[in-house]
Amino acid sequence: MFNDDEISLIESKAIQKLKFYREERNLSQFELSLQSGVSQNMITYIETGKRAPTLRTIIKLCNALEISPAKLFEVDNIEKEKTKTLIIEAIKKYM
Repeated sequence: MFNDDEISLIESKAIQKLKFYREERNLSQFELSLQSGVSQNMITYIETGKRAPTLRTIIKLCNALEISPAKLFEVDNIEKEKTKTLIIEAIKKYM
């Protein structure tokens, strides 16, 4: 399970990925708005962290970007970091 800090990190990474996929497709926020049906203001708020998107909004944006919502929430790196931290802490006990 994830603690609050890890959840915040997952949220932040998901938003970064959303913006990355938008920019990778050379779409402006306005163009993504037209394709997704999500207002440009909301996209700006999401990308700047001022608002959290609903699941419905995430799905609309992902559909417009032609990606699976799962791509936004891949957590392999977080699990690797968590494991790395645990290993380092275990090693420190024996130093």
